[in-house]
Amino acid sequence: MAKNKMKSHRGACKRMKLTGSGKVKRNKAYKSHILTKKTAKRKRGLRKATTLSSADEKRMLRSMAK
Repeated sequence: MAKNKMKSHRGACKRMKLTGSGKVKRNKAYKSHILTKKTAKRKRGLRKATTLSSADEKRMLRSMAK
């Protein structure tokens, strides 16, 4: 039996979710403040969640201990 277990990064777990197929879902950045200078089209695009890039996915799954 393993002596040590990997602790999950609680901040990452609160910000990301696993989809049914096992991909990592995240919200987009740049939607919290200074919204007056951003176009409506840009803000609309920031609303929807997106999946993590494959380059980051492996690292995030490890930090989420999944």
